[in-house]
Amino acid sequence: MSNDNPFSESLFKTLKYRPAFPLQAFDTLFAARAWVTVLVRWYNHEHRHSAIRFVTPAQRHANLDQQILDRRAMLYEAAKQRNPLRWKGPTRNWKRVHTVHLNPDRTDNFEPIKRNHRQEQKAA
Repeated sequence: MSNDNPFSESLFKTLKYRPAFPLQAFDTLFAARAWVTVLVRWYNHEHRHSAIRFVTPAQRHANLDQQILDRRAMLYEAAKQRNPLRWKGPTRNWKRVHTVHLNPDRTDNFEPIKRNHRQEQKAA
């Protein structure tokens, strides 16, 4: 079974939620390609992803993320030492995320909810 659909859905959501997403159709194929080229550059080199601890995909693919995350961890720890009353617990987790899933397989063992359709119809 292919797992392509979640990736496509994620891409479409990213496209649609960009402030610069065009409300009208593109005039030409060239205009559409130019817009997507700018979007891809932004997505890969500027957008910091929460799922990979707020580094860009380009930083991640270049193996720069560990160094960035280590610096952030030191910065947060120094801030906590300077003003410990500001912190209730540990600082933000800046450990590298090794695997990212859009729709991870559920590992929970749970029983499906059994519904009584007759009661649902009465309630409606």
